[in-house]
Amino acid sequence: MNVNAQTTPKDTVPKEQKIEEVVLIGYGSQKKENITGSIGLVTAKDLADKPNANPISSIQGKLSGVQILNSGAPGGSPRVDIRGVGSLTGKTVFIVDGMITDDISFLNPQDIESMSVLKDPSSLAIFGARASNGAVIIKTKTGRGKKPVFNFNSYLGIKKVTNIPEMANSDQYIELYNEKLRNENVTDPTKFLSRSNFPADTNWFKEIFRTSIINSNDFSASGNLGKLNYYGSIGNLQDEGNLAAGRGINSGSGFNRFNTKLNLTYKITDNITIGNNFSFSKMRTDAAQNPLLDAYNAPPIFSTINPATGDYQFFNGYSIPNPRAKLDLFRSQTRQERLLNNVWGEYKFLKDFTLKVSYTSDNINTSKYEYSPTLNYAPVSDQKPPKLITRDSKDRNYVWDNTLTWKKSFGNHNFEVLAGFSRTRNSYSEVYSEALNVGYDGSNESLAISNGTNIIIYTNDRPELNLNQDQYRIESFFGRLNYDYKGKYLLNASIRRDGTSQISADDRNKVFPAVSVGWVVTKEDFMSNQNLFNLLKLRASYGKLGNPNVTRKYTLNVSSIAGGAYYGNTGYPAQTIDQIIDPSIGWETTSGGDLGLEMALLNNKLKIDATYFNKDSKDVVYGIFQGTVSGASNWRNFVTNAYSFNNKGFEVSVNYNTKISENIGIGAYGNFTGLKNRITSVYGGSYLETGASLFGNSIVRLQEGQAVGSYYGYQVTGIFQDQADVNASATQNQARPGAFKFADLDGNGVIDTRDKTFLGSPIPKGTYGFGVNMNIYDFDFAIDFQGVFGNKIYNYNREQRFGNENWDLDFYNNRWNGAGTSNSYSMVTNDQAIILPNSFYVEDGSYIRIRNIQVGYNLPKAFTNAMSITKLRLYISAQNPWTSFKYKGFSPEIMNTDRVQMGVDNNIYPISAIYTFGMNLTF
Repeated sequence: MNVNAQTTPKDTVPKEQKIEEVVLIGYGSQKKENITGSIGLVTAKDLADKPNANPISSIQGKLSGVQILNSGAPGGSPRVDIRGVGSLTGKTVFIVDGMITDDISFLNPQDIESMSVLKDPSSLAIFGARASNGAVIIKTKTGRGKKPVFNFNSYLGIKKVTNIPEMANSDQYIELYNEKLRNENVTDPTKFLSRSNFPADTNWFKEIFRTSIINSNDFSASGNLGKLNYYGSIGNLQDEGNLAAGRGINSGSGFNRFNTKLNLTYKITDNITIGNNFSFSKMRTDAAQNPLLDAYNAPPIFSTINPATGDYQFFNGYSIPNPRAKLDLFRSQTRQERLLNNVWGEYKFLKDFTLKVSYTSDNINTSKYEYSPTLNYAPVSDQKPPKLITRDSKDRNYVWDNTLTWKKSFGNHNFEVLAGFSRTRNSYSEVYSEALNVGYDGSNESLAISNGTNIIIYTNDRPELNLNQDQYRIESFFGRLNYDYKGKYLLNASIRRDGTSQISADDRNKVFPAVSVGWVVTKEDFMSNQNLFNLLKLRASYGKLGNPNVTRKYTLNVSSIAGGAYYGNTGYPAQTIDQIIDPSIGWETTSGGDLGLEMALLNNKLKIDATYFNKDSKDVVYGIFQGTVSGASNWRNFVTNAYSFNNKGFEVSVNYNTKISENIGIGAYGNFTGLKNRITSVYGGSYLETGASLFGNSIVRLQEGQAVGSYYGYQVTGIFQDQADVNASATQNQARPGAFKFADLDGNGVIDTRDKTFLGSPIPKGTYGFGVNMNIYDFDFAIDFQGVFGNKIYNYNREQRFGNENWDLDFYNNRWNGAGTSNSYSMVTNDQAIILPNSFYVEDGSYIRIRNIQVGYNLPKAFTNAMSITKLRLYISAQNPWTSFKYKGFSPEIMNTDRVQMGVDNNIYPISAIYTFGMNLTF
């Protein structure tokens, strides 16, 4: 955050002013030079004019230590990982004008003045229980100046899915299909396909995708009316989405957001100030069933429409739905209204004390429906009546903060002491309803549960329906000391005590301490004559924080025994405990520290920030393998405080800005983060095999010594070329020429589960971003690059084969079809050995991307003055126009909210390129 706060030193004339860079920290702000923790700074400029619904998407690649993975779905929230994976269930939180939330999709990026991304535990500890996965403090805009300022910002763009995989066409598919039959020794000629019987040649990706429109418009006014500062805005964003809507009853994948904001600050007296930050948003998300995997699998030999009946084509003999029909005949929509209101007051007394009281309420009403009509193109035996499911939920949340600050200087000793009390309550309730035989007449009003039959309504917890009613409270006491001596010796110490209703009474309260120190070397006398450094600062920190928001149960699952229990020949009613639970699940904790170096050189044109960090997460709650000895149904997934993680690495950022002349300026930046994640311990020395699986073969294993989300399976060493090759190799089930040859890792001459090994990690070894910007008279130009390396993707789309799915063109061109034709791609077959988890499906996830390019032009002042406007800027931009990668799927940016499966590509909505034309008008 760059805020120019001007202060007038007492020992100088009034005209002489010192410009200080101020950074938002927990419950306050601090001069950038005095910061002793690791905080990433984001300005309004970094967020402006980017075609993203969620503001956090716009800073991808801008900050070291922060990995952002975007969702291609319109309105989708990105996943934010700060310095690695600290928890398997928690999320990064956002403090928006005092309100803590884990979702800012309601927030218009144009309303944001600044962001502070808190990265190290010492910076986060003041937030205690809510910030174990990192926190981002967001300050929205306020009024400044006495003259009203009006802004209108607008852009119109097109979105296009890029890097669409090429699939086999009908001729190639029939060739592969018939080759598969021969490989499986089928001789019946009626089983083979003939092109004359299948004249269609359908590109299913072309059927489900379209080029779409995105449009944003917002208007704001700010200024001052006597003692009242005001900022108000209204905005609308429409994103059509790239799934082709407009046929059948489908609602596509669009996103629409209307939002309004009003921030007021009123100075009652010189010592009393009150304020109100108000925002209201309405969002509509159309969520068609994602047909991406079906389009990947669907044979091209079928048409979308059966020419004989005019209805959707049914794939007779195939267990694959018609992607076009699936997209057209399913309708889903989510509507949300959100009102966030922050009221605060500040009272300064006894010269050095400031009391601030802040109350923030966050009310969310969400209504969602899913509607499936009768699939009349399917066989009658498979047809089901229309079904409507609705979910109506309410979130009622509040945060009440009270802080008292004492700020005093004694000569060269400067103190700032903060004491505070905070109370948080989050309440969630939901009503689930379903009904059959609901008719749809083209209007949402017809989709009412009361119009159907077999009506079911639930208002209690139903885990099998993902239906949960919840309420929790956190009560906190905290304090902080900021001290510096002559601005060169710095100390920040804080402590917070959190009590939460989510934990049983014996472990309800936790204390989170933190301390950080800094040394501004350039303020030492021995540095007074040097001309190299404008700033040289060393800093170190340590902190601890916790996460109570974890999965837990307090009651045993009890099931009736079918048929009862028998004693002799007599049966008696009986029950048994179905699942073993741990009712004593407690806090997850995170602790760690870092060592940092900050430098400014060349008259502050060049700034360098380098940090080494080491962070430990303990008692992480997730499932482990318990063993069948328990007799419980959850023996494969017993949830407890099971895991410990370590994340350590190095991050560096470099920024250079200079003015070559009055009309020419240039800037460049770069950042890099190296990270190593490792599971350091598992409860009882156990492990967990989890994630996506085929025929019971999971592809992810959590185990000590490995990175979170690591893939587990067989290592492919080649392809059996002939029978002699098979005979000379270890005994392997279904081994024959053309099959994968697995490594015999234990050397016993037999390939079995003991030969499975770890195949790679989804966590990048390095992430980076860099860019250049320049201003040349009335023109401006900026380009941003972003990328990762050292991570692996599991191409689960490619592995999922159950019968007669299509093949991609890469496989067609490189498959084994005789001795010597390939030693990496298998033959065409349905053998389950081909789809066992193995290294063939583990691919390089590295990529480099042009994240943004923008060219702008400010109309000359002579023109704007004649039009009585302050500024008019026109620009064109491209987001994600080019990505270089080796992965065989749509995009190497895999956004799974489940961190255990963070690198598994399983029907992921693809990233789009967006090309926009926009304008910024100020008057």
